[in-house]
Amino acid sequence: MRILIAPDKFKGSLTALEAAEAIELGWKDAMPGASFDRACLADGGEGTVDVFSSCEGAERRSAEVRDALGRPVRAEYVWIPSERLAVIEMSAASGLAQIPESERDILQSTTFGTGQLILDAMALRPSTIAVGLGGSATNDGGAGLASALGWRFQNHIGLAVEPTPWNLRDIAGIVPPATQVPAKILALSDVKNPLLGPRGCSRVYGPQKGATEEEVVTLESRLEHFADVCERTFGTSYRDTPGAGAAGGTGFGLLTFCGSEIVPGFDWIAERLGLEARVAASDLVITGEGSIDAQTLEGKGPGALAAMAKKHGKPCIAFAGRTEKAAAETFSRCVSIGDPAIGLAENLARGAQSLRAAASRTAQSILP
Repeated sequence: MRILIAPDKFKGSLTALEAAEAIELGWKDAMPGASFDRACLADGGEGTVDVFSSCEGAERRSAEVRDALGRPVRAEYVWIPSERLAVIEMSAASGLAQIPESERDILQSTTFGTGQLILDAMALRPSTIAVGLGGSATNDGGAGLASALGWRFQNHIGLAVEPTPWNLRDIAGIVPPATQVPAKILALSDVKNPLLGPRGCSRVYGPQKGATEEEVVTLESRLEHFADVCERTFGTSYRDTPGAGAAGGTGFGLLTFCGSEIVPGFDWIAERLGLEARVAASDLVITGEGSIDAQTLEGKGPGALAAMAKKHGKPCIAFAGRTEKAAAETFSRCVSIGDPAIGLAENLARGAQSLRAAASRTAQSILP
């Protein structure tokens, strides 16, 4: 039996690589004669850099940038010289996970550090920069990123405005940099949300980043003002473009200030990994992530992989820390590895052990 093991990360517990290793070890415990092809999934969010780190000739690089609250942080990205390709995760610079819950302030958090990472990659003279959108602490419409790239924002009397979410209401004018980013920039996104409205970034993702109901209203009104100023300045608007609301509107910022293209993260990464051919060559596909839920069906890696497996008539088993029934039905079989008798913290700490045990039990259950 040839088995393709291709999980996403188990957030807060295991990287995609660690999850793949645990699944393979567990499966080998019960089925030592099987052959394995191992890949790591990502859809443009956290874990994207790890996926590309294993590519031939890939170099991990780092730069000191600002985190979402303006403090120094070391952020890594991947450079593939043979392709002149840089792969960046905005979560490495502007990520929510880097900010302790007690310090989170969505009205002051910006994407400036992500812009700094792009600048650092630009020194390598890339032809393409892929920016994974996901896991951000921000809701600034990409204004901070643009500021790092040299765009200047002014109030109605020409004074500089620092583009925090709170200050977006004060922006009346936009001044371009002397030189703009010459590389092609791809925005990798697993969401299709527009910038504004009921499905916009403020209302859907703001609360996940700590925004109160009142702050959500504030964020929405300031982003709407910012989008209006951008439309007057450039004569076009990307506010309704699918994916513009990704990562607190960073999709909108990349479209507006960098001429970027938003592409489905999973599709782009899967093509580069030759994932469809590897699915077709397998007898069984195994995937997983921390939570199999409604978002799994919205372009997330495991859900997209299950669809690919179905296309080729291959069974697809998923492992997850927790599952929702509707999403679980996407897979041939969905196995929860969580132990309801212990708390979340302990379940997360036992992730590798629990996943290996669940894989072993599942393999045993399908033995002839």
